Amino acid sequence: MSKFAIIETGSKQYVVKDGDVIYVETLKGTKGVGSKVNFDQVLLTADGDTVKVGTPTVSGSKVMGEILEEGRDDKVSVLRYRQKSRYMKKKGHRQPYTKVKISL
Repeated sequence: MSKFAIIETGSKQYVVKDGDVIYVETLKGTKGVGSKVNFDQVLLTADGDTVKVGTPTVSGSKVMGEILEEGRDDKVSVLRYRQKSRYMKKKGHRQPYTKVKISL
């Protein structure tokens, strides 16, 4: 069994290992590409046979990350249509993201 952790950021939970690259919601208060990020909402850590489960978080555990990229995802089109009433609306949405490389 390898070393991994479960972190929470942006109201979502991620299973991360050392060297993983994950896409998370935009992180506020960062200094941009190349800066370090500290994820302190660690819900579970596992290192070999040792597993620590938090209530709700594991105290003293931190997961570090480095910001590789900030951007916006592909466009998602939303179409509202009502037949026989000449009603059609088209909207688009691009979700902002932050690409982070994890180091445990």
